[in-house]
Amino acid sequence: MISSRALGDGRGDCLGQAFGRGHSLSPNMIEERIQNIESKVQATRNIPEDTKAELLSLLAGLKSEVSALAETRDEDARSIARFADASAHEATREQKKPALVKASLSGLTLSVEGLEAEHPKVVQIVNRLATILSAMGI
Repeated sequence: MISSRALGDGRGDCLGQAFGRGHSLSPNMIEERIQNIESKVQATRNIPEDTKAELLSLLAGLKSEVSALAETRDEDARSIARFADASAHEATREQKKPALVKASLSGLTLSVEGLEAEHPKVVQIVNRLATILSAMGI
């Protein structure tokens, strides 16, 4: 069995560091993370303009919804922002790795599990975002 330390750079749990386990994201940091995703989408040349426009619209909605969610369910909001970031990164890479796209999108989809009743809009946005990114990543 390979330890998480062995997968990292010797400074600790690389997965925990990647997804910020143990580190809080303030609402401003969540918003900044989503703004970084927007910047990635805007800068990516291999996304058709209509898809890019839809992604940017979804991300604007996600930013608003996740900020509201953070007031009552901070950990869920942080997970959504982080998995959205990972998913956008993997889907917009020039040399895509389908397994990483699939894993990050699975995490994104799972990050909204159980929120349907209280926050249906965030679930709807995340599901649409995952669908678009999935189509781009394969």
